[in-house]
Amino acid sequence: MKHEIKTLLTQAVSSLKTRGELPADIETNIQITRTRDASHGDFACNLAMMLAKPVGKNPREVAQLLIDALPSHGHIDRVDIAGPGFINFYVSQASALSVINDVLTQGDTYGLSNIGAGRKVQLEFVSANPTGPLHVGHGRGAAYGATVADLLEAVGFNVHREYYVNDAGRQMDILGTSVWLRYLQLCDIDVPFPSNAYQGDYVNDIASTLLAQHDKNLVHPLTAVMDNIPADEPQGGDKEQHIDALIQRCKTLLGDDSYLQVFDLGLNTILDDIRQDLKEFGVVYDEWFSERSLARNGLIKQAIERLQKANYVYEKEGALWFKSTDFGDEKDRVVVRDNGQHTYFASDIAYHMDKMERGFDRVIDVWGADHHGYVPRVKAALKALGDDADKLDVLLVQFAVLYRNGEKVQMSTRSGSFVTLRELREEVGTDAARFFYVMRKCEQHMDFDLDLAKSKSSENPIYYIQYAHARICSVFRQLAEKNIQHDIGSGNNKLEKLTESHETELMVSITKYPEIVEAAALNEEPHLLAHFLRDLANELHTYYNAHQFIVDDENIRNARLNLISATRQVLCNGLKLLGVSAPESM
Repeated sequence: MKHEIKTLLTQAVSSLKTRGELPADIETNIQITRTRDASHGDFACNLAMMLAKPVGKNPREVAQLLIDALPSHGHIDRVDIAGPGFINFYVSQASALSVINDVLTQGDTYGLSNIGAGRKVQLEFVSANPTGPLHVGHGRGAAYGATVADLLEAVGFNVHREYYVNDAGRQMDILGTSVWLRYLQLCDIDVPFPSNAYQGDYVNDIASTLLAQHDKNLVHPLTAVMDNIPADEPQGGDKEQHIDALIQRCKTLLGDDSYLQVFDLGLNTILDDIRQDLKEFGVVYDEWFSERSLARNGLIKQAIERLQKANYVYEKEGALWFKSTDFGDEKDRVVVRDNGQHTYFASDIAYHMDKMERGFDRVIDVWGADHHGYVPRVKAALKALGDDADKLDVLLVQFAVLYRNGEKVQMSTRSGSFVTLRELREEVGTDAARFFYVMRKCEQHMDFDLDLAKSKSSENPIYYIQYAHARICSVFRQLAEKNIQHDIGSGNNKLEKLTESHETELMVSITKYPEIVEAAALNEEPHLLAHFLRDLANELHTYYNAHQFIVDDENIRNARLNLISATRQVLCNGLKLLGVSAPESM
C-alpha cells in the first residue's frame, strides 16, 4: 500500500506541475510512513511541509493542493490534513482484508518485489583464511552475508555470492610448514614445534594424511631442519623471525614440487572442510575466487602498472609504495616488497579492480570489524585506478562472544583453542545459530547465549517463532481429525467477520511484511525481519490463547482459518529468507 500511495502522490505532483501550481523543476522526495496512532489514519506523508518553502505557501495549503490533485483510489477511504501539514491516509476495510487473499494466492512469493530491477550485485563474505576450521566468529559473517544476499534477491537484485580464497601469502606458508613439522614428528623426528605455528588437532590430521601419501620420503634429519634457525620466543628469541626461517628452510629442503604438494594438501583439506561446513550451514557460493589466480593471470601486475601510470606508485628502499596519503591515509603503503614479492594489499587492489571490471552495479564486502581501517585504503586504490569507489560498500561485522552457563567461552584461533562453527551447530542447531547471528545490527557487539539458544521457552526467539508456525499447523491437523473442510473461498467472502482486536493486529502486521523485507534488503539489516517475525509470532500466540478457531459458525471458522493460514505463510516466507526452517510440529 505504501508504494500505491507514493504513486498517487507522484501523479498528483505531476498534475500540479502541468497546471503550473508547482514549479516544473521542483524536486520531490516522497516518504510514506505508517502512523503510530490509528486515529491519525494508516499512513502519513510530510511532502507538503517539504514543498512549502520552495513553493512559498503555507504547508496546509500545499497539502490541500496535493489532496485535490490525488487520483481516486478504491482502497483509500479518506485523506486528511493533520497538524502543521501532514497528509494522513485512511485505508478502506476492504483493502485491509484483501491482504489475506493476497497472501493465500501468492504463497511463497508474497513479499517479493522487483525494486532491484535485475541490477547486478557482487557480495563477498566470510573469505576466512583456509588455515583452519571456521570458528563461531566466521559464523556471524556467514549468516549475515547469506541472509543479505537472499534479501537482495527477494527484492529483485541479481546477486553473485563469492568467497575470496586467500590461498597465497605468509599465513598459508605457516600452515604448510606447520603440517610438515607435525609430519616430521609422526616420523619420530623430535623437532620442536614453533609457538607461532598452527596448533590445532586438524594440523595433526593433515600431517597423518601426508604421511599416508608420501611415507617417509619427505623426511629430513633434525640437524638439517633446525641448523642456524633463530631462537623461538619461549627461548628468548623472536617468534616471527623463527617461523619465517622455518618456512624458508621447509621450502629449501623440500624443493618447489614437494613443498607445493604439502602446501596444497593443507589448503585443499581445509578448504574442502570449509565448503562442507558452509553448505551444511545453508551457505552456498556462486564462485570461489583464488587469490593465486590474480598473480597467475597477471592482474596484480596490471593493477600496479595502472597505478604507476597514474603516478600513484613510487620506489623507495627497493620497494614500491602506493601513495595512499594522497587520499587521506596516515602513511603510504607497500605494494611490492624489496624482495620483489607483492603484498596482501596489492592482491586486494587487483581483486577489487577485477570486481569492477566484471560489470557489477554494486560490490559489497562483508568484513570483520577489525578491518575498519582497511576500508578507506581499498577505496583509495580504486579511486587511484580511476574506478568508481562509490560502487563499493564494506559492511563490518563484529565477532560474536559465546556464553555458556553465564561464563564467557575463551577462544584463541592460533593456539587451536576455539569453538568451531560445526561444534556450534551441533550444540544449538543450524536454525538457532542462523537466527541468533542476525538478531542484531552487524556492527553491534553480540553476546551469543548458548543456553538460551537451546531452550524451549518463549524467551528463545527462534523457538517462539517456529512454535507459532507449528501451532497453526496443529490447528489444521485438528481440523482434518474432525473431518471438517476448510473452505478458503467462503472464508474470503466472510472476512468482515474478523472484528476482534487480535485479528486486526494480525492483518496489519501481515500487510507490513513486504515493507519489512524491502527495508531489510535495501539497508542490509536482516535484524529488521528477525524482529518482525518475533512480533508476528507474539500476536499469533496471543490470538491463539484468546480465541477458538474451529468454531461451529462456519463463516467465522473459515475466515479465521484463512487469517491464520496467511499468518503461517508469512512466518514461513520470513524464516526462509533468514535461512531457518519452519517446522510443522515441535
